[in-house]
Amino acid sequence: MRFIIIRAAALGLLLAAAASAQEWIEYSNRSDFFAINFPGEPKAKDITYVTEYSITLPAHVYSYENGRSRYSVTVVDYTNEDKLEDERVKVCRASGGEGDLCNNHARGDMRGAIIHATFELIQKSAKVTHLALSNADRVEGHEIYLTNSDGTRTCAGIYMHEGRLYIIEGTVPANLPPPALFYQSIGFLDKDGKRIRYDGPYAVGLPTPKRVR
Repeated sequence: MRFIIIRAAALGLLLAAAASAQEWIEYSNRSDFFAINFPGEPKAKDITYVTEYSITLPAHVYSYENGRSRYSVTVVDYTNEDKLEDERVKVCRASGGEGDLCNNHARGDMRGAIIHATFELIQKSAKVTHLALSNADRVEGHEIYLTNSDGTRTCAGIYMHEGRLYIIEGTVPANLPPPALFYQSIGFLDKDGKRIRYDGPYAVGLPTPKRVR
């Protein structure tokens, strides 16, 4: 009798897990050029993002929440940063500024965007349990695992591709498996909506490698 009860309980957990897995969707966003697996249809919100050099850029957050579990992709658009910096430099020089104060910081800001976003994410957590170089279809970035002050765990990936910074965060209660598969499912799309993969490492400041897909 006890064996039957245990089997019934195990079956119930299996069915619950299967039902949960069926809720996951492959979400594609052609305006921000990415695809990822979400546990449900995400909500979209417009925000602004302040870079390391205090430049305010437009950004979008795509998020899904279920209880204490939260999944989000933040996309920061750096593609217009060089123009914004050119305008700031003109104003700076016209007002009598000189030296580093009136330099265009856009290139350095973009190259350091992944490090800056990683630092900001770490600042919010209680403990870093993993920090490493990562890649998604050969696009290089960082992966970070965090234990937060409320006991929840976060798995995150941060990448820069074609002038856009992608910050992918999955946070779950301590009793659930780490949500690493969320950030690992990220892919980058071309203007035709096709997923990109390179035959060598893609990194900001280096020549773009040949595509194999």
